[in-house]
Amino acid sequence: MGTLYVVGTPIGNLEDITLRALCTLRQVSLIAAEDTRSTSRLLRHYHIEAPLTSYWEHNKLSKLDTILAALEGGDVALVSEAGMPGLSDPGYELIRVAIEAGHRVSPIPGPTAPITALVVSGLPTDRFLYLGFLPRRARARRRLLAEVSSAQCTLLAFEAPHRLLDTLKDVERILGDREMAIARELTKLHEEVWRGRVSQARAHFAAQPPRGEFTLVIAGAGLQQTRWEEERVRATVEDLLGAGVPRREAVKAVSEMANWPAQEVYQLALTKEEK
Repeated sequence: MGTLYVVGTPIGNLEDITLRALCTLRQVSLIAAEDTRSTSRLLRHYHIEAPLTSYWEHNKLSKLDTILAALEGGDVALVSEAGMPGLSDPGYELIRVAIEAGHRVSPIPGPTAPITALVVSGLPTDRFLYLGFLPRRARARRRLLAEVSSAQCTLLAFEAPHRLLDTLKDVERILGDREMAIARELTKLHEEVWRGRVSQARAHFAAQPPRGEFTLVIAGAGLQQTRWEEERVRATVEDLLGAGVPRREAVKAVSEMANWPAQEVYQLALTKEEK
């Protein structure tokens, strides 16, 4: 039985690939690629000739039998468009099915955007929570931010350029004006790592329209030193309730962020729902 190799590939600079990854890609009988165009460029750059098959979000389930059949006769490499497969990219289903079928699954470590952004952010790296791609809809995004508002660890998330400003507005409103870093085009020619407060990030990217895919690194809740003004508490409660967050969860989140007694926040929540 063949081995499924989960191979990390460059997130930008083509030189960010391990010797072991190159050796593996040369030896496997099939490469399952999220984006055959980008993988073909990588293979051409390193003069690797190996058969490719498409394995991406919209065919990942229908391709399982084909790839499992290939594993019966040889080794297969799974690669994403960039970084480590399965991390906010297709791969989980194939890895799970391969394990259940008795195949060996072996990791070939490589670059990954969230960790790369984290280590250059200047924020604590000892504990972090990876949120993946933030929800596209504002209601779901605000609810998620409320759920992690009291987390003490650093937060990591991906965001698209056309939603960045709306997301930063939600972050400031729900999490507060925390320290953060915003990374884009990591390892590429126009690499940028912006660092500052959320409010400063909003101003920066309002003046310079966002381009490229963004990785957000947001400071954890930490110890709350100041008590919020009532207007801010009320506005945050209204935002969370309006986003569909249950009253109890909204009260708990705002109480911890604002350094307010839960009962006082609860009264504001009741006032909002009675209107």
